[in-house]
Amino acid sequence: MLNIALIAGSSRNNSQSGKVARFLHQRLIQLETTTEETSSVIDLGLAPLPLWPGEDSGPWDLYAAQLKAADAVVVVAPEWNGMACPAIKNFFVYASKAELAHKPGLLVAVSAGIGGASPISELRASSYKNCRLCYLPEHLIVRQVEKVLNTPEPASEDEQRLRGRIDYALDILAKYGEALKPVRAAIDISNPAFTNGM
Repeated sequence: MLNIALIAGSSRNNSQSGKVARFLHQRLIQLETTTEETSSVIDLGLAPLPLWPGEDSGPWDLYAAQLKAADAVVVVAPEWNGMACPAIKNFFVYASKAELAHKPGLLVAVSAGIGGASPISELRASSYKNCRLCYLPEHLIVRQVEKVLNTPEPASEDEQRLRGRIDYALDILAKYGEALKPVRAAIDISNPAFTNGM
């Protein structure tokens, strides 16, 4: 079993990103990739991080411990005004290689409409440099999010296809999670000369 951390990247309480993260969490358990005990959902809407830098890091120490224990990460990022929302960007200012280096990350964008591609490209471009998270070449976009992943069974043919794609992506994440364990163990991330990426 893998330890998987899922990050719901919205700053809103009761967000659609939180709904998607919890659905993926349950699906990972059903697929026997992880268990309730070896996985966690970090919901930035329920326990937000203060804007970095600040005197108080809020729940970061708890989040850092969950991320350090994880073999793989799922990043659920809502699209706001064609961008990744501030809460998930702020999360990656806190995150370092101590928590995320050389771990596979599955990007999942959430859109209330038919968009969702912008957070994927934005986070691929800017969020991994110093924390060294390894994004999978596969990603997910949950469009029309309010209408999907609400019931045990898919409500439409489009949702059935989305759920098939979700299982496919989660299976890939699990394979990368196992494959990168020895890679992480073999890499010395403590070298102070290369603390940050280029």
